[in-house]
Amino acid sequence: MNRVVANNNCKAVARDDHTLYMHLKTCTNERSCSYPRCSSARAAVINHLTNCKNLDCRVCILARIRQNKRKQSTPGLSFDVNPLEKRLKIHHVSESDFKTSPLCADNTLIRMSDDGSSMSMTADKEIEQAKYESVTLPAENMGVAKPKMQEAKGISFIELFTPDQVREHLSSLKQSVGQSKPKTGKPKAMEQSMSEYPCQLCGVAKLNFEPVPVYCAPCGARIKRNVNYYTAQAVDSRKHICHCCYNQTPGDRIVVDGTPCPKEKLELQKNDKITEEGWVQCDMCQAWQHQICALFNSRRNEGGQAKFICPCCYIAQVERGERTPLQQSAVLGAKDLPRTSLSDHLEQRLFKKLKQERVNRARVQGKTYDEVPGAECLVVRVVASMNKKLQVKKRFFETLKEVNYPNEFAYKSKVVLLFQKIQGVEVCLFAMMVQEFGANCQHPNHRRVYLSYMDSVKYFQPEIRAVTGEDLRTFVFHEILIGYLEHCKKRGFTSCYIWSCPPMKGDDYIFYCHPEMQKTPKSDRLRDWYKTMLEKAAKENIVVELTNLYDHFFESGGSSGECKVNMTAARLPYFDGDYLPGAAEYFLNQLQQEEDGGILLNEKTRNKLIAKRALKECGQADLPGNASKDVLLMHKLREAISPKKDDFIMVHLQHSCSYCSTLMTSGNFWGCCACECKNFWLCDKCYEAEQKLEKSDRHPVNQKDIHILYPVEVSGVPEDTLDSDEILESKFFDTRLTFLGLCEGNHYQYDTLRRAKHSSLMLLYHLHNPNVPAFVPVCHFCCLNIETGQGWHCETCPDYNVCTACYEKDGGSNHCHKLTQDPLIVDVDAQNKEAKQQNFTHLREVLDLLVHASQCKNCSDPRCGKMKSLIQHAAQSKTRNTGDCDQCKKIWYLFKHHAVSCKLSQCHVPHCRGLKEHAAKTERMRQQAAEVSGLC
Repeated sequence: MNRVVANNNCKAVARDDHTLYMHLKTCTNERSCSYPRCSSARAAVINHLTNCKNLDCRVCILARIRQNKRKQSTPGLSFDVNPLEKRLKIHHVSESDFKTSPLCADNTLIRMSDDGSSMSMTADKEIEQAKYESVTLPAENMGVAKPKMQEAKGISFIELFTPDQVREHLSSLKQSVGQSKPKTGKPKAMEQSMSEYPCQLCGVAKLNFEPVPVYCAPCGARIKRNVNYYTAQAVDSRKHICHCCYNQTPGDRIVVDGTPCPKEKLELQKNDKITEEGWVQCDMCQAWQHQICALFNSRRNEGGQAKFICPCCYIAQVERGERTPLQQSAVLGAKDLPRTSLSDHLEQRLFKKLKQERVNRARVQGKTYDEVPGAECLVVRVVASMNKKLQVKKRFFETLKEVNYPNEFAYKSKVVLLFQKIQGVEVCLFAMMVQEFGANCQHPNHRRVYLSYMDSVKYFQPEIRAVTGEDLRTFVFHEILIGYLEHCKKRGFTSCYIWSCPPMKGDDYIFYCHPEMQKTPKSDRLRDWYKTMLEKAAKENIVVELTNLYDHFFESGGSSGECKVNMTAARLPYFDGDYLPGAAEYFLNQLQQEEDGGILLNEKTRNKLIAKRALKECGQADLPGNASKDVLLMHKLREAISPKKDDFIMVHLQHSCSYCSTLMTSGNFWGCCACECKNFWLCDKCYEAEQKLEKSDRHPVNQKDIHILYPVEVSGVPEDTLDSDEILESKFFDTRLTFLGLCEGNHYQYDTLRRAKHSSLMLLYHLHNPNVPAFVPVCHFCCLNIETGQGWHCETCPDYNVCTACYEKDGGSNHCHKLTQDPLIVDVDAQNKEAKQQNFTHLREVLDLLVHASQCKNCSDPRCGKMKSLIQHAAQSKTRNTGDCDQCKKIWYLFKHHAVSCKLSQCHVPHCRGLKEHAAKTERMRQQAAEVSGLC
């Protein structure tokens, strides 16, 4: 197809192209046509149509128009279409745009003259005719009625607004589209030409989403834009391989997600995909607007038949008295999310502190309380609270298994979100992810809390300074963190760990795409931010001691200078996603490679590799063979952490023994009366041992002075750290990467307030409707979004989906596996809070019945008998939950839900152990994928 025309006036070539063009118009033999160049030309056009996202493209405009015509199957109707199918806009296409079309340079089907002033007359006439047909309603069809629309409440969040709120929202759009700036420094909105068909709300014709980042699965590096890479289908998703990993892998296979994949099956792609914001058409005025501008929820466009009224027509209707705004309860918001004791504690403390700050600010300014602005409409919610298990990495466990180091740690993962209503929309501004290792967890994670991730977007209102001189936004975030530490202390936790590590440039922790005006803090600034917050907590006696990981575990004598415990990796806290587990495994792999290479041949050689000072600091006079790797590991970790030790913050909520480093939760702790020893504390056990020593060997060591120790009773620390809140499962917040993937896949960006409002509303929709698919599937053939219940999918190939229109053409014969029709999921019932609570309560009752029936031998309860029959059926059936048996699907659904929350090592419920092991294996694979990005 890539023929070069030597003569611009070659009539023979033009005549051949015209003949081929006319043949393609009428050819129906798509697979075995013998006409010259028919198959190759068709393949080139189809490939272009599949990948082209340019609505102005002159090459594929005819195919797109005809595609829309086929969907408009209503007889005699040429103008109206189904609301979600939303006709393609026909823009005026400039000659320069046509020159840059992907197919124009090397495809002879459509050819321009030397000066680019004209093209094939036949194609030009058909395009103009198609334009006319797409926007003109014939006179004979004027009386034809449109298909009946469904009145779907809440298809646009605008329906909850008053006219004044709608006007406020519209007035902010033009300012918001210019907030986000690309790397070139020019606003995205200014890059787009103001064509004759702009969005009637923001005034801009075309807005592109930020390109979704693509990462290499083997090395974790981000693949640069406009660079080629390879892709392959893995177990549950599509994995990508950069050129470097591909070339450095010898042989004809490459390992992807733990599975060897033939290189010949890898697909070569280019990282140049650009996605334009979606459009929606008003069913009254037929005007077009961006879905984000209209706060349109495409997930509620049931079957593509929901009626949509644009904000302009909505204002007119309300002011004419034809309709009224919906009640706020019609669409569930942040306040409708489940409340917990933690969220109530955070909210109450935050509101109290904000009120006190506002009073103080008004007094300083000499004004009344109502005359100074304050933060309003804030909502704090815990959206995830899930029991998890952290598997200790292989080499680390092998190094410490002789000291009875556990192979896993049980913990609870929680996610806390802060919402604020801005311009009538609840915007998510702050997110915090924590790990809680309770009293039932083994050492060294016993009663410890880890602040794993924290992120925010800079849209908090009002943008003023608090009476303390800091931003009011900072004041609010600090109070949430202090409130959480206070809550943890009341529950019996003894310490909190914070790794102060800002994200790398271009990376996101939780929120996808931050506003350009929000700068990423440097390491020292972020560290100071945390320390300022902790100093506030210390003034309230929530924090009793502040130190760092290096001083506490690696410095000789510990942070107190008098620690008598040997340094060992078994004392180091072990958290999911923290620096230490990844770094320790990396160094142990290095040591293993050195051993395999013959470097560490004997004990004498190992001793030479470590300085005597290192051995002394570790409390080792010699180097036994069993402890060699432990000491080597501590030495390497010490060297790695030392330059950035202040980034590893340790917060003690209870006093730590200066000798054994135990955080005291019962009995007495003994303090020193001397002023210079205000941070010296001993537990009862160490105090008793201290009294048996000679006075010269007691505290303070090597000093003639005698310091008197006094007892203080430990009070207010519960024996257990039991959480009164119920389990809150959330597949969207299973990990930060899960939520980030949800946002990236659906383009839920926070780079402008305009997008942040829409993204937050969609986040709330997903939280209130967890059974709705996280992503909108795309048809494999026509590349259009598939609405709920309007497509078919393959259960073997995760990414294979076909819309109903394409499926009806061949019945799925083009695919090697059986296709299953998508169920029609309606989220109306999910909007009823009472129904949701009843469903949750019913599920818990059924799961309790499952546990009862699994171990019950003789029971008269008829429900128990039914459950036993289901369990027996599952034991005899071989289809499990993948077949068409409804009974199997029901019981396996209960098996899986039970395994998620079960903590028993010996459980009587069938398949519980196997499902736990499968979940643990999946979790290990997830951890490996999360850590391939390397050390911060």
